[in-house]
Amino acid sequence: MSIIINLIVFILVLTVIVAFHEFGHFLLAKKTGVYVYEFAIGMGPKLFSKKKGETVYSIRAIPIGGFCQLAGEDTDEDDDNKVPKNRRLQNKNAWQRFLIMVFGPLNNFILAVLLLFFIALIWGGSTMNPTITTVEKGSAAEEAGLKANDTILQINHHKISTSDDISLYLAVADPEKGSTFKVEREGGTFATIKVKPKKITDEGKETYRYGIGMQQESTKGFIAAIQYVWKKTVSIFKQMFVTVGYLFTGGIKVTQLSGPVGIYSIVGQSRAGGLANVLYLMAFLSINVGFINLLPIPAFDGGHILFIVIELLKGSPVNPEVENKIHTIFLILLMILMIFITFNDVLRLF
Repeated sequence: MSIIINLIVFILVLTVIVAFHEFGHFLLAKKTGVYVYEFAIGMGPKLFSKKKGETVYSIRAIPIGGFCQLAGEDTDEDDDNKVPKNRRLQNKNAWQRFLIMVFGPLNNFILAVLLLFFIALIWGGSTMNPTITTVEKGSAAEEAGLKANDTILQINHHKISTSDDISLYLAVADPEKGSTFKVEREGGTFATIKVKPKKITDEGKETYRYGIGMQQESTKGFIAAIQYVWKKTVSIFKQMFVTVGYLFTGGIKVTQLSGPVGIYSIVGQSRAGGLANVLYLMAFLSINVGFINLLPIPAFDGGHILFIVIELLKGSPVNPEVENKIHTIFLILLMILMIFITFNDVLRLF
């Protein structure tokens, strides 16, 4: 029964995130006069559809994701349907096309902010202070000299502003080399301490443990909620920038990435922690989806934006057929990457 509930929650989380993303494209497409063939929730065969005006609104059989099909993505189909050229995406001006592309990711960010604000109002936020509250006895941190009430200022020369930063920079650090902490102690003194985490086995898997705890104070109220949303949103964006940067420089391997199977596992863990945890996961993933889609890679929204920038620089549009072929090639490559990531996710389950 638990597996079924986790699957339902997993589907709802991904569907809401993708639907918000596609609705952003849809709104701006309608606003700028682009012909919209279909706005769909789900993939695969249609279960239900209704045509209103020129657009078909549908629910499809595979309840994951969705799409917004615009004129201009397939020139042959546009010609067959006799869509006026001034209603095709590629014939809109650069500013209009930019807005259509950017509003998908922007809607993801809006969804995340709303969710985080709701969480902070109902359950409370947290101070996110980077201050150590507990140090485990016999841990690597205790043996190196870290103490409770130490405020961490830097880890491996990276500035630390929140407790999230601590988790982030310890996650990307090389555990075999250890990490250097710069801390401020009670009384205003400073210390620089090198800590090499201990390797432990947890449920048959090897992991590294520093042995520090960061108990956060709960914050409640309207103003506190706004402050929490700001700090948490900035923190998640920082995680994305650092992660993508380390991915391109080799600091993080492709095998460490997670796809749908990995997300499903996390959904199960979040559901066990209650509704607030599920909503936080949805907010976190929504920012991830928005951020990744803005990367200047063909097949992503950022790839379309890249071609708009190229057009502005060269003074003329890129051939639509050439652009579509490039997006298709990269889409195939991304699908191959997703299969590889999913395969690794499955291996990690055993």
